Amino acid sequence: MAALDRVKVLVLGDSGVGKSSLVHLLCQNQVLGNPSWTVGCSVDVRIHDYKEGTPEEKTYYIELWDVGGSVGSATSVKSTRAVFYNLLNGIILVHDLTNKKSSQNLYRWSLEALNRDVAPTGVLVTNGDYDREQFADNQIPLLVIGTKLDQIPETKRNEVLTRTAFLAEDFNAEEINLDCTNPRYLAAGSSNAVKLSRFFDKVIEKRYFLRDGNQVCNFT
Repeated sequence: MAALDRVKVLVLGDSGVGKSSLVHLLCQNQVLGNPSWTVGCSVDVRIHDYKEGTPEEKTYYIELWDVGGSVGSATSVKSTRAVFYNLLNGIILVHDLTNKKSSQNLYRWSLEALNRDVAPTGVLVTNGDYDREQFADNQIPLLVIGTKLDQIPETKRNEVLTRTAFLAEDFNAEEINLDCTNPRYLAAGSSNAVKLSRFFDKVIEKRYFLRDGNQVCNFT
């Protein structure tokens, strides 16, 4: 059997938001029973059928790189993390829906990964306002995933999900909200599963079908 082509997708977000649980669910279709802190980076693989059900269908490996650490880490630690950012094809930004700060920090995580050779200047977050221009020209596909949906009281759910919808809009990304301890949120045919598949298709297209800068691919 011929080796499968592969793409590299970073999974970024604050410590404790559930990145390892998410990656385990995505790759093993199982709940991670005893999650632990990720030191450095952990890599797992998901098999994905690009354009499933069409004549263009092809199977790829999706490498999910779960990067540990904290936005507030020392410069030396950030430099170490930069090794994992090489040759990335897509980014999944993970935040805890019950922790607003983890949502705000996604801007810093994305900037660190997308501009790893540039020292950030100025303040990204000022009274809840973000400089969207820093992400306007980004060509790397992004997906925003909110975890711990089950822990939001029903009375506050609309408020929280409205706020996070604006977050995804800032990144020009689709949004998935789920509970990593319940596989039904990613059940085949669900809206979340469709969004996830669409994101992986976009990552593959960017990697393998846009080699010529003059090519244009429609992702709608």
